[in-house]
Amino acid sequence: MAIFGFKPKTDEVLDHWISFADGLSLPPQEFYAAVEKALADRKIPSMEVSRVEHAEGGLLSGKRLYLRMLRERLAFDTCASPFGNTYFFSCRTVHSPAVLRLWHLAVAFVFFAVVYSLLARLLGLTFANIAMVALLIAIAEVFRNAVGMGLADLDNTLMKIPVVGPIYENWFRKETYYREDTRLAYLNIVPAIIKNVAEDMSGSKGIKLVEQYERAPIFGELYKRLPPRKTGPEK
Repeated sequence: MAIFGFKPKTDEVLDHWISFADGLSLPPQEFYAAVEKALADRKIPSMEVSRVEHAEGGLLSGKRLYLRMLRERLAFDTCASPFGNTYFFSCRTVHSPAVLRLWHLAVAFVFFAVVYSLLARLLGLTFANIAMVALLIAIAEVFRNAVGMGLADLDNTLMKIPVVGPIYENWFRKETYYREDTRLAYLNIVPAIIKNVAEDMSGSKGIKLVEQYERAPIFGELYKRLPPRKTGPEK
């Protein structure tokens, strides 16, 4: 499948940090509510905030509540929880790539085949062909210019639709300087807010937050260190 450009991918953790507050007693929901308020005050556009549960272990294990911030394909999962006689705050930056698979194209083909069949019955083959070409052009134009046409909400909606989302992002959605800049702003602002709230809530109880980091580069392989170049005797 890789030769057709459909290499399977999974969610990738781009960045992860954890901080500890010894002796802190704090309901996680109180921390999440404070983070939600701070995020609302910043009015970050096109971001969805929700509370999700992740399993602590296998299928039958308990669940741990996390706060998730999602914008486009980038999410932050933050957790606040006691651990023995200490307390920790963690935050992960997760990227969910828009993976285009062969079955997406098969579903799209079947959909347009059904539409063409209906048009042929109603209009005849000649007008059905014309209508089908016009429909494909119209869809392509809307996909290419969703934001430029003032349809930012449509852009977000298209990305979330199964089958349509990967096709839209891989073939039609343009990458621009503005999208790159706003993505970087999002990647910097949200973790800073989470960290500040954790520091404030710990400090209000007279407990110092001890930061421990386990980081991966935001752009993964893009900034991977290269081995030194081997040089031989000049000829």
